[in-house]
Amino acid sequence: MTVLEQLTSQQAIDLENKYGAHNYHPLPVVLSRGEGVYVWDVEGKKYFDFLSAYSAVNQGHCHPKIVNALVQQAQTLALTSRAFHNDVLGKYEQFATNFFGFDKLLPMNTGAEAVETALKIARKWAYEVKGIDENEAEIVVCENNFHGRTTTIISFSNDENARKNFGPFTKGFIKIEYDNLQALKKALQSNPNIAAFLVEPIQGEAGVYVPSEGYLAAAKRLCEQHNVLFIADEVQTGIARTGRLLATCGNCTCADKNCSGTPEVKPDILILGKALSGGAYPVSAVLADDPIMNVIKPGNHGSTFGGNPIAGAVAMAALEVVRDEKLAENADRLGKIFRQELANFASKNDLISLVRGKGLLNAIVINDTEDSDTAWNICLQLRDNGLLAKPTHGNIIRFAPPLVMTETQLHECIEIIKKTISNFKK
Repeated sequence: MTVLEQLTSQQAIDLENKYGAHNYHPLPVVLSRGEGVYVWDVEGKKYFDFLSAYSAVNQGHCHPKIVNALVQQAQTLALTSRAFHNDVLGKYEQFATNFFGFDKLLPMNTGAEAVETALKIARKWAYEVKGIDENEAEIVVCENNFHGRTTTIISFSNDENARKNFGPFTKGFIKIEYDNLQALKKALQSNPNIAAFLVEPIQGEAGVYVPSEGYLAAAKRLCEQHNVLFIADEVQTGIARTGRLLATCGNCTCADKNCSGTPEVKPDILILGKALSGGAYPVSAVLADDPIMNVIKPGNHGSTFGGNPIAGAVAMAALEVVRDEKLAENADRLGKIFRQELANFASKNDLISLVRGKGLLNAIVINDTEDSDTAWNICLQLRDNGLLAKPTHGNIIRFAPPLVMTETQLHECIEIIKKTISNFKK
């Protein structure tokens, strides 16, 4: 089989099964092309993408501005490592810090790397600024979190599928219930060695759990009272996905630094990834102000590829697309339509027990047990009807299309979802 030989879907799946590690369970569809809100399989069938590579492709597949930035920079200078300066990194750091309102940016590649970076910064700050004894710092996290799958991160996960037979685990983490201010207050009051509180503004992988109104702001105030860093993992929720530039923006209406409202929460440490590159290249970042970020010194942390010229050029283009095409506003408007239409449908269909979400990060809860295959089979039928989505936690289907979607396209997708579920037979 030559590299250029066209594969059928089954041939491609067979190759992955034979030569690849079996660490994913993908929907049986083999994609070969994407543009905007659409993807095509190797046989040429077109689908609406309602996962957006877990919100990495907020700007749509193969956005020409992002692709052009990648190609032009790749033809000029791709990688120097951080052993030398390059002429893109500083521009990117200035652009992104101004865009999000922070003093400093530490560039990495993947979301999990960025989370690990934030944890290291928080611990070093705890020892050198807050005055906690070395190796005694603890970080509060939430149950049912998803921050990645590195050894440290799964140490504070309660997903046994991710944890089993991967120990021993890293110490120094305290788990509390998500969206529970009293649990957070108790943890902060009872332990002087708390360095930080790490939280997803919306728990996406857990099933798109949106916290109570005011939860994030109140949690930030509690952290301030106890001199604890508030770390927001916005790898999935950031970059306009929830109808705001950041999910921590609350009811703010901003889509860039010229904010017309008041952000609900400014994290002490902000973690970004995924849509920071529009899905074109692995780019992640940790942002913080000088009193926190300045604890990092040469040799403390790094990455050969972190801050490379392609990443900087791609990220700037991706953020400009979000701002110039008003993707946060579009996600906010279309998300309200989506939830209203699906909620109305759910009130007449017993198969859907709940619709929830924010912006264009939404989910439906299927009226079945978590260990059932109902949601999976619905997604297979959605695929057959031209829409790609994926279950999470057994009986929940997450819907997260690219934010460049039009209202006409959205209504077409809503009809596909309604039709599929209406005709579904267990």
